[in-house]
Parts: sequence; C-alpha cells; structure tokens
Amino acid sequence: MNKSKIFFISLCLFSIFSFLLTSCQQQSNDKPSEETPKAQNTFPNGKIVDLSYDFSDETVYWVNAKKFEKEKVAEGMTENGFYYSANNFSAAEHGGTHIDAPIHFAKGKQTVDQIPLEKLIAPAVKIDASKQGINNWDYQITVEDLTNWEKEHGQIPDGSILFLQTGFGRFYPDTDKYLGTDKRGDDAIKDLHFPGLSPEAAKWLVKNRQINAIGIDTASIDYGQSTKFESHVVLMEENIPAFENVANLDKLPAKGFQVIALPMKIKDGSGSPLRIIAVLPN
Repeated sequence: MNKSKIFFISLCLFSIFSFLLTSCQQQSNDKPSEETPKAQNTFPNGKIVDLSYDFSDETVYWVNAKKFEKEKVAEGMTENGFYYSANNFSAAEHGGTHIDAPIHFAKGKQTVDQIPLEKLIAPAVKIDASKQGINNWDYQITVEDLTNWEKEHGQIPDGSILFLQTGFGRFYPDTDKYLGTDKRGDDAIKDLHFPGLSPEAAKWLVKNRQINAIGIDTASIDYGQSTKFESHVVLMEENIPAFENVANLDKLPAKGFQVIALPMKIKDGSGSPLRIIAVLPN
C-alpha cells in the first residue's frame, strides 16, 4: 500500500471520528443538565376562597332591576345518541356578585372591558366593620375605621384591593334582612337599609391611598339610604371599580392574601357579573 492510499484512509477515518464527536456533543447539549433551572410557578399557592355567590332565582338584585332568569333550551338524549344540555339566561348588569365599572357613576371613565386586568388581580386587605354594621343597618364606614385598621395592620398598600366587611353577608339571599325590604320596584328604594362606605372615607381613600379596587358584602358601596351615591361618584371619578355583594368576607384575614376578580367582558358595560377568588397563604 503506497503512502497516498494510507493518507487518504487516515483522512477518512479522522473525518468520521470528528463527525461522531460533534454529534455526541450536540446531543449532550440538547439534554437539560441537572443544573438547568426549571420554570417557577409564580401563581400564588394556598387555600382558595370563593367570594362569589351563584346566580339563580334567589340572586339579590337592586329592587327595580331585572332579576336573573334562566330558560331551559334542551336537556336529555338526542336522536344521535348523546346527552345535550343548554340554557338561555338574562339579567341586569348589576346584581348578585358583580362589578361596578367606573362609567357607572363617572362620565367618560372606564367601562367593564376597559378596566386593566392588573387592577383586578392584586394583593388585598380587609377591614372588618361587622360589629358596627350589624348594630346599625344605616352605618357608614368612617375615616376613623380606616385609620384604626392601619394602626393595627400598617398602611393600606398602594395597588391593593380593599374589602369592607359589614357583616351583612350572613343575611344573603334573604332580601328582607339583606336589603332591609323584600319589596320590589321604584317605591321600594326608600326602604333600603344596609351599611356602606361614607363619602368622607371615600374622599380620604382617593386622596391618601392608591387602591386598585374596592369591595363590600352589601348591595352597594353607598349605604342603603343614600340618594346621591356620593361614594360611588368619588371612587369612580378616579377609575376605581367597586365589587358588590361579595361573599365569604368573614373567611378572609385582615391582610396577606391575593385576589383574582374577573368580570364577564361586556363591551361598553357599566357593570357585569363577577367571579372573585381569594388565595390565602398556607
């Protein structure tokens, strides 16, 4: 065998070896190493508390608003051998656990579909004024109630959702106790009695704190006997949405939990049914 043939064979073997070595290195690089960090689950872990009431013929609506109605469309086995169920429903925007979009009481402000999701998914705190509320059905939560809470728990954090517990959640859906009347229609408005947030406290909040949203366990942020709905106006002029008829506030701590509050995305809506959950730390 001459030298040229030996050189050619050696070159071929070297090329084959180099190809195999490169291939093995590439396969090794494609495999995740033990040191490769895994994606972190940033969704808050903990106990989930449902803060929404279900919608049914018992759902509480404003006394002159259209109530929830569900119409059965189909239920049962079809001719093609599979089960099928479907319903139609209709209702006012504002009823049951729902959101008041800022446009509800402030011209030109955000509609339901315009509220940034960042305002509805946030840390939250709760102020418990249930002792005052149960003892006075026309109670309006005061600036002092807010500042007393802060003396014990620290300042209401900027970017948080603020819940107000009046104790009236225990009455839902008994309208006679929850609203102060079981009558319906425009004439029943004068008979509404339940606690709310005072206009002075609403003004203090928008001036001194930067909350994302506010929620309450009654049918309105303003107390039942309000005729000017001043707390609504003050908050919503600042694009602060309100959650009303919030359930299970008695199951929440004073602070340290996360909230996800997602409304039905009604275009140009002044309000919408709302599904709220709280995630409590373990």
